[in-house]
Amino acid sequence: MKKKICAILAITLATTAILAGCGKQGQGSAPVPGGQSQPGENETGQQESGQLATQESEQDELLSGKHHIKINMKDKGTIEVELDADQAPITVTNFVNLAKDGFYDGLTFHRIINGFMMQGGDPNGDGSGGSEQEIRGEFSENGVDNTLSHTRGAISMARTDIPDSACSQFFIMHQDGTYLDGKYACFGYVTSGMEIVDDICENAVVTDGNGTVPAEYQPVIESIEVVD
Repeated sequence: MKKKICAILAITLATTAILAGCGKQGQGSAPVPGGQSQPGENETGQQESGQLATQESEQDELLSGKHHIKINMKDKGTIEVELDADQAPITVTNFVNLAKDGFYDGLTFHRIINGFMMQGGDPNGDGSGGSEQEIRGEFSENGVDNTLSHTRGAISMARTDIPDSACSQFFIMHQDGTYLDGKYACFGYVTSGMEIVDDICENAVVTDGNGTVPAEYQPVIESIEVVD
């Protein structure tokens, strides 16, 4: 599996925004500016248009409208989420297909920052992995009109500093982070179970300021059920 490190914007105590953990495996999850190019990217850090076009053409027919999922957390309960395929059809279609294939079953939330977000969906459990296919980033800075905002309970796709690098890693906002709007592909909102998100974020065992959770303490996703 192609290795990558997906991450989202974190903030320092001085409220300075930084890009966390972008680049190839081995770069780690330390907060660093920018990142390294992935295979298929040119020197300016943009994906080659031919590769992305091929990937998009291989997508199943894109979903539209609202869809609902249940994230079943081991020993914690169920987080219910409404996905908006009208705002982010590529993202929702990719996420739903992965869930239906059982991709997320048994994976974890490996990066948790209380008051910010919890990030999961990496088969390696350390931010270095993902699914095989990268998708277009559906957010305004990438030319896509997506008006969903990163408020408390939003679900969004993690990525490297390359706009079209999201794959399977996602994050759920613990508190508002609207400075992420236009930079990351928000694609829905938690409708039930925010108390579980609160519990996970407020009681996470982390080893650094970047929210790294040791493997033995990572909350486990038993399954993601697609309701409709």
